[in-house]
Parts: sequence; C-alpha cells; structure tokens
Amino acid sequence: MGDFRHIADREIASLARCTVVQATFAAPDGTTFERDVIRNLDVVAMVPVHEDLTVSLVRQYRGPVDEHLLEIPAGLCDLEGETPEATAARELHEELGMRAASLDLVAQYYPAAGFADQFVRLFIATDLTIGEPEREGVEEQHMTEERIALDQVASLIADGTIRDSKTIIGLLLARDRFLSSR
Repeated sequence: MGDFRHIADREIASLARCTVVQATFAAPDGTTFERDVIRNLDVVAMVPVHEDLTVSLVRQYRGPVDEHLLEIPAGLCDLEGETPEATAARELHEELGMRAASLDLVAQYYPAAGFADQFVRLFIATDLTIGEPEREGVEEQHMTEERIALDQVASLIADGTIRDSKTIIGLLLARDRFLSSR
C-alpha cells in the first residue's frame, strides 16, 4: 500500500493574511478525498526571560475571540527572505522594545493541523536589553506589557489567566528549563 499524498488545491477565498482552499488528497487505497484547509504564514513566538526569572508578556486584543489575552510576543513571518530568527528579533523589538543576545529555538509545531498549515517556531530569548517598542497595527498600539514570575506559570494556566496555546507551551518550556535546576 502507498501513502497519503496531496494532489491539488482549489482556492475558495484569498484574504489579507491567509487563503482558504479545498484541498484534494489521495488515500493509500487510491481513493481521493477533500478537506477545507487554511493556508497561512508561519509564526514566531518568543519567551523573553529576565535575569530575575520573570517573563515579559503582552496583553492585547484578539478579535477572533473578542478578548484581551495575555500572551508571549509573536509575529508572522511576513517579510520575504527573512529568517525565523531575524523575524523573532524584529518582533521582540517591535512589541516590547527588547533585544536578545540569545534566541534559542526550543519548539516547532502546528497549532491546528486538522485545518491549517500554519507552523510555529518558539524561541526563548535571554540576555535582554530594554529599549522602546516600535508597535505597528491597531492592536499593538493598545497592547500593554506585564511581567510574571516563572514560578507562577502553572497557577496562571490553571486559573485561566493564560489561555493561548503558544503562550502555554512557551512558558512551560521556559519554566522547566530555568526552574528545574533549582
């Protein structure tokens, strides 16, 4: 028997940040099937860890859920030819005004592989230098920075204060890296 394979995409809608397609696939038995798929840009997300083992987060409005969420900084890989590391450095500076001497890739994953091809690269940012943010876009203009201690991560996830998947994954990885040796 063969394997699954992608045959084609038929564009349903092309939007500002993503494209919706009806994708056709071949199954191992030779039959074909279709799935609605969102084709989207890749994402970088950063956990900026300070020397005192606190982390800088941003609180920003997220229209799809109509709420202000507490998240690690993140951004789309939307500049052609820019490496994920360069995008992470750019986004960290834009959102928080920070520069990191070290950006360590700690995870790569698909947050919603059942319907989207978006891919997330997650970095831990350390040896931070603080400057002025250069926020773009209406949501970023109204975002605020909040710092939390890594030893608060579990309780903030459990009580629903933190509900964003990239933030949960990033904070748990940072907590394990920096607090497990203590």
